[in-house]
Amino acid sequence: MTAELDPIIHPTHRLRICAMLVAGSTLELSVIKEHLDLSPSALSKQVAALVDAGYVKQERLGSDTRRVWLSMTREGRKAYQGHVAALREIVNATTVPSPGQHN
Repeated sequence: MTAELDPIIHPTHRLRICAMLVAGSTLELSVIKEHLDLSPSALSKQVAALVDAGYVKQERLGSDTRRVWLSMTREGRKAYQGHVAALREIVNATTVPSPGQHN
């Protein structure tokens, strides 16, 4: 079976957000912002695309409603794993001719 690139996850910042969430389970939005060095509006746009696709859950926990927490949904985790598998297939299928070898 051939894995397919996911058009929602494919943009670099979204891919990096997903990678962080898969590795960290639940992360505060400010941690992701600092790591990616994005403006608040740019980060909001990328997170909104992932939330709208059902790949990321966004919630405010506890009494401090200013703090926003993100986590991958089951669907998001599956989509991310498929996307990474597709990238691996592309990389593994790519061959570079040896020096002096021509088509």
